[in-house]
Amino acid sequence: MKLALFDLDHTLLNTDSDYSWGEFLVTEGLVDPIRHRQMNDKFYEDYKAGQLDPIAYNEFVFEFLTQHDNDYLKELHELFMKKVIRPQMRPAGFAAIQKHKDAGHELVGITATSDFITAPIFNEFGITEIIATNAEVIEGKYTGKVINTACYQKGKLIRLEQWLEGRNVEESWAYSDSINDRFLLEHADHAIVVNPDDRLAILAKEQNWEIQDWSI
Repeated sequence: MKLALFDLDHTLLNTDSDYSWGEFLVTEGLVDPIRHRQMNDKFYEDYKAGQLDPIAYNEFVFEFLTQHDNDYLKELHELFMKKVIRPQMRPAGFAAIQKHKDAGHELVGITATSDFITAPIFNEFGITEIIATNAEVIEGKYTGKVINTACYQKGKLIRLEQWLEGRNVEESWAYSDSINDRFLLEHADHAIVVNPDDRLAILAKEQNWEIQDWSI
């Protein structure tokens, strides 16, 4: 198997879907605007600094999910896709995905963001195999808890190794924008750095990794 791994936020997307979901809830008047924005901003700054507590953050995100039924959440997510996400889907991301599809490669979306937020987005990019931070669901309802290892920093490698069990990889590509994914990029045979943050840009030059500009 030849494997292409795609990060989502600021890689395939021109925005951060997790942060944007929080802002969307505030804009739609669905959460306390002061508390939610303060918490959302703090966690986002922690993420950019490489200091995020992924369990605490995702449990903050999942609070809202526990308060509503799945039909409502599905409708709300579609509104989020329409208003926020689709305008931020990078054409260069679609092109890279198509290139790997045409070559017969296995495609996997891999993200620190939750499966609730990201699965529909990856699906719209044409990726159905997804490794994400998983929200616990019991009897069809969100509990507000994270299950499995959070898919963040070295946790991405742990989750990838779990997914790869029983599969043989001949060659791999990884696409990301963030220093938080350095372990994933180092693991791949081919690291492609997309619109990197400052620290990843430095590392990419040191490692002679390919750097691409997908901005829109």
